[in-house]
Amino acid sequence: MERGTPGREARRERTIEPYVTKAYIPLYTALTHLGRIPVQIEGIRLASHSQRKRRRVLQTDFHTIRRYGCLGAVLCLTGALGLCGQEPAAGSPGATPTATQSPASPAPVSGTAAPQEPRKPEVETRDTPAVFKVRVNLVLVRVVVRDQMGKVIENLHQEDFALFDGRKPQVVSFFNVETPVKRAMPVTTAANANVEPDLGSTTGVLPAIPQRFVSILYDDVHMSMEDAVTARDATTRLFGALAATDRVGIYTTSGQNTLEFTSDHESLKHALNGILPRSAFGHISGVADCPDISYYQADLIENRSDQQALEVATAETVDCAFNGDQSKTAQARAIAGAAAARALSSGDQESEYAYRHIEDAMRRLASMPGQRVMVFVSPGFILSQLFTEVSGIIDRATRANIVIDTIDVRGLYTPDVGGDIANPPRGSFRVAGPKTMYRTTAQFAQSEVLDQFAAGTGGTYFHNRNDLDEGLRQAVAAPPVSYVLGFAPQNLKLDGSYHTLKVSLTGKQKFAVQARKGYYAPRKARDPVETAKQEIQEAIFSQDEVKDLAVDLQTQFFKPEPAQAKLSVLAHVDLRSLQFRKTEGRNRDDLTLATAIFDENGNFVTGGEKIVEMRLLDSTLEKLGRSGINVKSSFDVKPGSYLVRLVVRDAEGELMAAKNGAVVIPY
Repeated sequence: MERGTPGREARRERTIEPYVTKAYIPLYTALTHLGRIPVQIEGIRLASHSQRKRRRVLQTDFHTIRRYGCLGAVLCLTGALGLCGQEPAAGSPGATPTATQSPASPAPVSGTAAPQEPRKPEVETRDTPAVFKVRVNLVLVRVVVRDQMGKVIENLHQEDFALFDGRKPQVVSFFNVETPVKRAMPVTTAANANVEPDLGSTTGVLPAIPQRFVSILYDDVHMSMEDAVTARDATTRLFGALAATDRVGIYTTSGQNTLEFTSDHESLKHALNGILPRSAFGHISGVADCPDISYYQADLIENRSDQQALEVATAETVDCAFNGDQSKTAQARAIAGAAAARALSSGDQESEYAYRHIEDAMRRLASMPGQRVMVFVSPGFILSQLFTEVSGIIDRATRANIVIDTIDVRGLYTPDVGGDIANPPRGSFRVAGPKTMYRTTAQFAQSEVLDQFAAGTGGTYFHNRNDLDEGLRQAVAAPPVSYVLGFAPQNLKLDGSYHTLKVSLTGKQKFAVQARKGYYAPRKARDPVETAKQEIQEAIFSQDEVKDLAVDLQTQFFKPEPAQAKLSVLAHVDLRSLQFRKTEGRNRDDLTLATAIFDENGNFVTGGEKIVEMRLLDSTLEKLGRSGINVKSSFDVKPGSYLVRLVVRDAEGELMAAKNGAVVIPY
């Protein structure tokens, strides 16, 4: 409605210019804040804008002005009108949406509009620190089947296997046949980073990327020189059996000789030359103690309270310390007891020393991205009271999916009745018989630890054979065929208990089945955030592909400098397999994308993690459901060959995808 048009509607839709003096400026300002309410008082009328200048004006003409005392009454009326004219708060009862203003009613500029909360984007990506620490509900069991001659059996199928958790048969929900050729990784590289890659294609195969890591651990703390020479000779002959995707590391229980994982045969041979006996608390060759008490005999005396073993040590002390004087028996017994305590302490420290370095080698192996095998080359040693140490090593190996193959470096041997020729047994004929019995019994007992390591982790115990090179070859070389069985435990109790596993063949073939012996149930229901982190970490340091989500992997690189490259990892995620949660009109889900880059020897180079927060409208979800989303991560690397590991996990459905890729950046 135009200015000056009479009528009731005009007074509702617009304001009239006032006729006031400067004395009424405070009143005018107060009335302006009432929000376009047409108010008329005798001699005073209100306006918020001039249609000519688009700005607030005051005119000086007026009809009449009453006494200034009326000003106070007007102000009181102003306050009352303000209370009546307030709009209900948003969201309160009776509140109504603000109507659209007509062109004849310009908005007041004296008031400040309430700030509106900025709308969050529908898709938001943020980087998080990469702290890389498989699924609890799926237990994977790798199986290798051999005949009586040690040849691997091929062409087996899912129905050929029976899997038991304790004594309960389990349904095999996952089955896969793996060969070294099948596990070869695709090259996912587009050399030009400015060209959009084809996510559905692969440009080749790079078989040299490591897939199997073998840690050869030599027990030089307990080895003799003869054992060391035999082990070095047998190991040298096996390097020709290594596949291009195998990486071998050399470690020792003394910790004095270490070579990290490599495929360089010359470096491996050079490291073997350092394998020598290095007993931390051993005896000097040719020098006998008085009495000469072995670790096994000391264990009988101190831990098992074997009086016969103590009497044998006492008789030996009488002969070697008192020249057979029987009157010194009491003194000899005290000397024998002290010697047994020293021998036991020395043996325990030596075994503890070896255990700590076994754990160090296992910890290093557990961080490698692929299949993990440890070969423990040792003559064995007495367990004494350190059973918990053996159980702890088996526990850690099982949780890290490490198979321990053990090789008795003594080969096919007969009990050493006469003892070491450099340190022949001493003492009279009275102690010769019992001492021989202790020596031969200890030689049999020290192999117990080798049997337990292999049986507890699904490995092979190679013993009573002199062809150690064949034993090492079987342990180190990748089997031509392996079968991966998976099952989901039903009604699993969260008590941390150990569950024994047994894999057998449904037929009557007399084949040897090599598989892990068990797994540990979780102790408690973990926090969902921690569960997600652990699942991602375990998947990152594996090479098993998970396909719960439809994910494609592609890489790009460009070289700003000859010795420096920028590697980009592009992940394409199909959103149709996600389970969104509908809240407040939005489809919500978070994706975590973890990327790790490993060098050609399996060493972690760099990595990163991105979180994609999706708050999608229905129209956007429908559109992205057809196209998917792309997430790009970039890393600074040097030229070389790299393994790229991508793991994607969504928060709502807790589904995962894991992909492998290889990239070669030329020098």
